[in-house]
Amino acid sequence: MTSDMVLATANPADTIAVRFLEQGGQPALEIASLIAEVIDQARQTLILAAYDVRMVPETAAPIRTALANARQRGVNVRMVYDDSQAKPQDRAGFARNGGDFADTETHERIKELDLPAECLRGIQGQGLMHQKFVVADSRLIWNGSMNWTDDSMSRMENTIATVQSEAIAALFQRDFEQMWQQGNSINSGAFRTSPVELIYDGKTALTDVDFSPGQGEYINDMVARRIARAQRRIVFCSMLINSSRLLNALLTVLDQQKIELWGVYDRTQMNGVLDQWQGQPQLQWKIDAIHTLMRRAEMVGKQSLPYRPGRSHNFMHNKLLVIDDTVVFGSYNLSHSAEGNSENMMAIESPALAERAVAYVSHLRDRFLAEPHGSDEHDHHVMPDYRQS
Repeated sequence: MTSDMVLATANPADTIAVRFLEQGGQPALEIASLIAEVIDQARQTLILAAYDVRMVPETAAPIRTALANARQRGVNVRMVYDDSQAKPQDRAGFARNGGDFADTETHERIKELDLPAECLRGIQGQGLMHQKFVVADSRLIWNGSMNWTDDSMSRMENTIATVQSEAIAALFQRDFEQMWQQGNSINSGAFRTSPVELIYDGKTALTDVDFSPGQGEYINDMVARRIARAQRRIVFCSMLINSSRLLNALLTVLDQQKIELWGVYDRTQMNGVLDQWQGQPQLQWKIDAIHTLMRRAEMVGKQSLPYRPGRSHNFMHNKLLVIDDTVVFGSYNLSHSAEGNSENMMAIESPALAERAVAYVSHLRDRFLAEPHGSDEHDHHVMPDYRQS
C-alpha cells in the first residue's frame, strides 16, 4: 500500500486520510484516479458499493482499467449498486430529491465499469442502496459522501476518506455480505459496532462506523445525543437537515445559547423538502423548526441548480458534522429517509481533523455568501450522453 494511503495524510504513521472536495476545486479525472489507486492495492479481495455511477469515458477509464487489472491478477471482485424502483406515486418527489431510476434487471446503470455480470448485484429494498465505499483486501477502506459521477467528483462539495483497519473493514464487509447474499438492503446493517483506535495527525483517533437501515434509528439517536452533549461547537456541512430527533436536539441547543452553532447546507434541496411538507399539519412543526434553525443559527445555503434528468448538477452534497472534536461523515444524510436506506455514518474523534473540517466549512460559508451558485462555467450546460459513447 502507498505510504500516503492514496489521499494525503497529516503524518506518515496515520491510518486515516481525509480529503474535502468543493465545486471547481478538483477535476473528476483526479478523483477517479484516486479510486483506481485504492483498487490497485487489492491482491485477494475487492468489494465495492456505489449508489450512482455516471462518468464520461475519460473519467471512467482509470477505474475500469484498475478493475480489469485486478481481475487479471486473480482478485475476487464483487460490486453492489442501487437498483431501486420508485413507485409511480413517489416518482415526482424522488426526482426532486436528485434520484434517478435504475434499469430493471440489467446492469446498464454501471456499464462504464465494464464488469461481468457474475461480479455484480443490483440491490433493492424499501429504501435506496445509498452507500459509496470500496474495501481492498479486508484492510483498506474508501468511504464518504461522493457518488461515482463527474458532477459529484468535480462540482459538488463532498468528504472522502481512506482508512486502514482490519476491524473497520470487517464491518463494511459484513454489511456488504448481507446485501450481496439477499439481493436487497432490507435487513442490512442490523448489527452493533464498537470504536476502534486509529491514528490521525500522529495521535489516537477513536473511530466508529454504523450502518442503516439496521441501525438507522440508532444513528439518528446517536447524532442527537452527541449534539445534546456538545460543550463548545456544532458545525454543519449537510445537504439536508430534517431529522426529527436532530431538529429537536438543535432547538434545545439554540434555546440554551451556550455554544457555537453554524454551518452550510443546500438551500435548493431544503426548499424542495419544505415544499413537499406544505399542507401537512403533522409536519408544520418541522417546517417551523427548520425556519428557526436557519434564522437563529448562522446557516448559509448554497443555491444549487434544481435537479433535472440529463443535466449537470452542483448540489452541496456533504453529510458532514463537527461536534466539539468529533467529525461525523459518510453517506448518511441527516434526514428521516436515511433511516430506511442502506447507508453508513463514520465518527472520528480527532481535534486535528475537527479543526481541518471546521476550516473547510468556514471556507464554504464565505464562498456561498459571495457566490451562492458557485462559479463553474458549466452550470447551465447539458451533460454529454455518456451512455451512448
